[in-house]
Amino acid sequence: MTVTGWIANNWIEIFGAVTGIIYVFLEIRQISWLWPVGIVTSAVYIVVFFTSKFYADMSLQGYYLVISVLGWYWWVKGTGRRVKSGELGAGGGDIKLKVTRLGFKTGVVLAVIFIIIYFIIWLVLSKMTDSPVPAGDAFITSLSIIATWMLARKKYEHWFLWIVVNSVSSALFIIKDLYPTVVLYLIYLVMSFAGLREWRKSLNK
Repeated sequence: MTVTGWIANNWIEIFGAVTGIIYVFLEIRQISWLWPVGIVTSAVYIVVFFTSKFYADMSLQGYYLVISVLGWYWWVKGTGRRVKSGELGAGGGDIKLKVTRLGFKTGVVLAVIFIIIYFIIWLVLSKMTDSPVPAGDAFITSLSIIATWMLARKKYEHWFLWIVVNSVSSALFIIKDLYPTVVLYLIYLVMSFAGLREWRKSLNK
């Protein structure tokens, strides 16, 4: 198959990979436009994962669509609190959502939610679908759900979860011959380390 033919057969996946890279770049820079870009990327990958029988990942994209709307609102709206002019040495206006650490109690709750979601997804994939990798698919899906919520709330530690997700995802997608997506997730992996470094600067401020 020629390069042109291969691109013609995989243009949807390639388009999704490009928008995905733009999404992570905007995420690193904490630019709220990452959310509409994420909506486009999720819509594309619903098609890609359905045709590849990654059903949990396909469902995850639906969750991404919903959380992208919420994340966009939270990032633009801020904390929901307002500062009066002169208060804390600041001008009036909404308090912006800042990068913060994940609290212990919240971390425990998220860990429990992760375990519950994992077993539910694994059970469904094992019993009700022809997924070739139910355990792996359930793992990256459930962990991604937690990581995306943490991103929407600007929790610094979400980058550690993406490092795990991107590493495991790259291996799984090789099995399914989704090579543009493999390249995408390897790029995600590198960019996750970059995001970890950049968000640490905001955290230190």
